[in-house]
Amino acid sequence: MTDTSTRSLAALRQSLALAGLARGLAPVERVAFGAPSLDAPLEGGIARAALHEVYAAAGADCPAATGFAAALALRAAGTRPVLWVRQDVLDAEAGRLHPPGLAELGLDPAQILLVRVRDGEGALRAGVEAARCAALGAALIEPWGEPRQFDLTASRRLALAAEASGVLTLLLRVAAEPQPSAASTRWQVRALPSRAREAEAPGDPAFGLRLLRHRGGLGEREWRVEWSRDERCFRDRIGREGGRRDAAPLSRPLVSLSGERAPASAGVRRAG
Repeated sequence: MTDTSTRSLAALRQSLALAGLARGLAPVERVAFGAPSLDAPLEGGIARAALHEVYAAAGADCPAATGFAAALALRAAGTRPVLWVRQDVLDAEAGRLHPPGLAELGLDPAQILLVRVRDGEGALRAGVEAARCAALGAALIEPWGEPRQFDLTASRRLALAAEASGVLTLLLRVAAEPQPSAASTRWQVRALPSRAREAEAPGDPAFGLRLLRHRGGLGEREWRVEWSRDERCFRDRIGREGGRRDAAPLSRPLVSLSGERAPASAGVRRAG
């Protein structure tokens, strides 16, 4: 899409938004990323009262996808709780949530309400209840693989619940391929090497993002961003990926989904 077409589409959306305001419709509340390259084409970020999907580009990118989803939940939640629905099998396949890893992202582990479920049906039921709870800052639902319960009808149920409550609802898909859904946006995430700081200290987590789907009509595109724990926002990543290396690899997982097996009770509250 050319720059002229992009500007025309943005102007059309703005006109439609103004027309909605004229009819007394409430504007869409958005969760901003903080990175101008992302927020500008998304008209300020992603819709808060909506369902959004996050996929890992490959198996090795699961920690990056988890870190990205957790960072988005933090942006949406502020000081309110984040309810994280997680299928039990993920502990064996990817590792438990690690409170120090969450703290490294800037997320207070005590802010997490962890709901562990046995199967996909339990994940869906708990996820819908979480999406309906207006007291939450965000709901993060993490089933394993492709449970038959997570079909188009189920995604519509989640989307409607999020729209009614105003709770940002994130569906983190591990070991799954994108399928038709009612999600407002769909993201594919891959890990990028972090930039080394002074004395070769590990830098900020870095992500390669691809927008696979946007219900507002935005075409597929990619970004490279970094997450600032101190500022609690994403920042545009400037620099080349190929050729000369301008970054050092991460020294440890973003949210510790590796072989570390910290007790789930260490700072992360369980619900249910």
